[in-house]
Parts: sequence; C-alpha cells; structure tokens
Amino acid sequence: MKRILNEDLIYEVLSAVEEIPKGCVATYGQIASLIGRDKNARLVGRVLSMAEYYGKYPCHRVVNHAGRLVPGWVEQAELLHNEGVFLKDTGYVDLKKYQWEC
Repeated sequence: MKRILNEDLIYEVLSAVEEIPKGCVATYGQIASLIGRDKNARLVGRVLSMAEYYGKYPCHRVVNHAGRLVPGWVEQAELLHNEGVFLKDTGYVDLKKYQWEC
C-alpha cells in the first residue's frame, strides 16, 4: 500500500529545490538534509516525480549523490546545459564544480 505524502512535506521539498541557483545542482540527500530529514533522499525523489502537479520548480537541478541524472529524462541534460552546467564524459555532473553550497 502506498502512503499518501503530506502536502506540507511536498511544499517543504519544493521550496528547498526552488532555492537552488541557476548553474548549480543539489543532491537528493542534500535536499533531505535541508528540510531536516537526513535519511529521506528517496522521499525527495518521490516528491520531485510529482512536482509538475504543484507548479513549476527547477527539479532538473537535482541529481543523485554521484551526479547522475534522472534515468529516462533526456531533457534534464539540456536544461542544465542551458544554465551552464556541463556533464563530464561519463554523463554525470561534476559535483565538485557545480554542487550548490548552501
């Protein structure tokens, strides 16, 4: 049985994502820490998968802990490129260079 997410939690995650500046990325774990839920990186991913139902948020600026993009979301790389975030030859974001220092 799937749990229904609390709307306050959803907007907490989306508000943190909204703060990521252009030209930077954050990780799911980083967003989880920002909202006081250090162990809930997967929850952040679940919220972001539904973000389109809550408005327009820069979800393309969130990557996994290694800098990997969302599998199957081909537009993510282009959106990041348009903001000046370039991928390494491996197709991952260089977190040392582009990770948001919040």
